[in-house]
Amino acid sequence: MTNDAFETPDLLLALPEIWMLTMACVVLVVDLFSNDREHGPAYWLTQVTLVVGVVITITTQWGVDATTFSGTYVADSLGVILKTAILVLAFLGFAYSRDYLRDRGLLKGEFYMLGLFAVLGMMVTVSAGNLLSLYLGVELMSLSLYALVAFDRDSVRGSEAAMKYFVLGALASGMLLYGMSMLYGVTGSLDLGQITAAAAELDDRRFLFLFGLVFMMVGVAFKFGAVPFHMWVPDVYQGAPTPVTLVIATASKVAAVGLFFRLIGEGLLPLLESWQHMVVLLAVLSLLVGNTIALVQTNIKRMLAYSTFNHIGFIFMGFVAGTGEGYGAAVFYAVTYAFTVAAAFGVIMLLARKGFEADHIEDLKGLNERSPLFAFVMLILMVSLTGIPGTVGFYAKWMVLKSVVEAGFVWLAVLAVIGAVVGAFYYLRLVRYCYFDKPEGEGPQPSGSGGFRAVLAVNGLLILGLGIFPGALVAVCMAAFG
Repeated sequence: MTNDAFETPDLLLALPEIWMLTMACVVLVVDLFSNDREHGPAYWLTQVTLVVGVVITITTQWGVDATTFSGTYVADSLGVILKTAILVLAFLGFAYSRDYLRDRGLLKGEFYMLGLFAVLGMMVTVSAGNLLSLYLGVELMSLSLYALVAFDRDSVRGSEAAMKYFVLGALASGMLLYGMSMLYGVTGSLDLGQITAAAAELDDRRFLFLFGLVFMMVGVAFKFGAVPFHMWVPDVYQGAPTPVTLVIATASKVAAVGLFFRLIGEGLLPLLESWQHMVVLLAVLSLLVGNTIALVQTNIKRMLAYSTFNHIGFIFMGFVAGTGEGYGAAVFYAVTYAFTVAAAFGVIMLLARKGFEADHIEDLKGLNERSPLFAFVMLILMVSLTGIPGTVGFYAKWMVLKSVVEAGFVWLAVLAVIGAVVGAFYYLRLVRYCYFDKPEGEGPQPSGSGGFRAVLAVNGLLILGLGIFPGALVAVCMAAFG
């Protein structure tokens, strides 16, 4: 007989996830009975769902520090930041995708339903307080993304990318689950709070903790796409439909930050000295490999894939410090990087048309003559990714470097600065093509609806504005760890 009393779940605390689950089912049913060939009701209902989700998340969880569902769900300010970013990034992805999908005969209601379930999985991951809920969130996100990568069934490259993503993702999920099982075997608990307390009282169980930690770190590194667990990234970025690549490159990376913090950064904080060295190794490999291979890429999507490793290295450098300042810097870096890359993929979709993806660097030649506005947007994005002073990318890099230097890893900061200088070559090369090179013939013409162009312009101006006024977002990110 047990004395444990049943805890009535606080449904209001988990309202953002409940809202997303409900509306994902509603979108599926509405689209089923809709006769609109362009699936307008599903699209607009999805966008409204995401906007309302942002409002609900901020109003119900900002400034709160509580758990519900017997500790399996955590509501706090960090979750608000990450979930708000995920929802807005998904909104941008759907806004950019409609014209792209229509032109290729891929505009189906299932795209929006799978997208919403992927977002739901990311939100659950970010707010997980238990190994079981954490794993369920990761798998819901991953399975939805596998299907989205293979959404174009007539694309051989897309099917190949989906199979690689699925097989390697299943292997990584198995390693993540095995590591979690080791922690459960040692502590007898799935609750991350109890696991943290047990890790602080290590004795003869230290080896088992570290054994599980290694496997979990592999699973987390795969979700980031960090080197050496990056094999899937270039092929998936290139083979998936560009709107799906956008979500994988942005929202899933923000969710991975939440995964790391809940599972390792907070859950295994007493083992900081052990996992710190693993994170340093991942950061160094990502910085070296990403910058080296990105230099020789001629495909924009593959270039952005390899350059992602460089930025993942910077995010990991924020984790290395193991302090609130370091985590805040990593969150700021991840969020601003995600919005910058989202706009970059938006420009690619703007130039693409049926049978032509506009994903080669030469396709940007003379963009300033065809569309000065979006050439300027591309200039802002590439300069920010380079980290030139005065841009939001510079502030993000500066915050991470400051935290890692204070943690005593000066050599790592020096290596990162060298990597940023190397990265300037392949980013500013795109700017050169936009402004100084002439296209062969007329070159790809910007297309897309007025709404598409307006959202893309706002996305670019947002990056410009964050470079001029970064203080508010910096304060929000730091407040989550205050």
